[in-house]
Amino acid sequence: MEPEGSIEIGIVGKYTGLADAYKSLNEALSHGGIHNNVKVKLNWIESEELNSSNIENMLNNCHGILVPGGFGERGAEGKIAAIKYARENKIPYFGICFGMQLAVIEMARNILDIKEANSSEFADCKESIVGLMTEWSNVDNTTEKRTIESDLGGTMRLGAYEAKLKNNSKVREIYDSELISERHRHRYEVNNNYAKDFESNGVHFSGYSPDGLLPEIVELKDHPWFIGVQFHPELKSKPFDPHPLFKSFIEAAKNKT
Repeated sequence: MEPEGSIEIGIVGKYTGLADAYKSLNEALSHGGIHNNVKVKLNWIESEELNSSNIENMLNNCHGILVPGGFGERGAEGKIAAIKYARENKIPYFGICFGMQLAVIEMARNILDIKEANSSEFADCKESIVGLMTEWSNVDNTTEKRTIESDLGGTMRLGAYEAKLKNNSKVREIYDSELISERHRHRYEVNNNYAKDFESNGVHFSGYSPDGLLPEIVELKDHPWFIGVQFHPELKSKPFDPHPLFKSFIEAAKNKT
């Protein structure tokens, strides 16, 4: 069957020059395109080159914008600018891991008016919206503690963790399930102390760790498709069994054409 058309997805990252850096992500987007019978064209955008003077030219042809996982401060402000552009222009946005964290920072700055909102991963962070977690509960109800003094790998949350999805949320509709299990690879978590302020301003934390302490998913209520996830859904996508989030994201981008 011939594709019904094509869509352009802007991927805003800092490893865009490395062919295999986002291999699983590329394939998952392709799987979503197959499911929706649409050809997915990937527009690789170097986040360090993105700024207020060129953002319109670089992103205005995108039917969807995605910020993938990553580490470090380099290129973060360009990614935040892309997130703001997607949010304000009602372009479907998908934030994965770091892409979720930066989305929360962007909305803290521009919706909650916390101008110095940032991640403690970055130098000179004055308002930590995202911070290092050294303690959390595992799915078997045991408590895992790690120290900042340990090696970097030792402070990461790795592997499969469960999340509980809230009723009447977009992700609950997408997954058609209350409890999901997804693969993680990160050191930092969204600070749950700001959750009430976000909720009162239309920013919905729709997925949490089973103990209710760690935000796993954020979505916007007044937006066609704006979702950030703390995990890596691309790792569970298959050609004939696309991940639900990629199916839904590509469908939203297709509807944008």
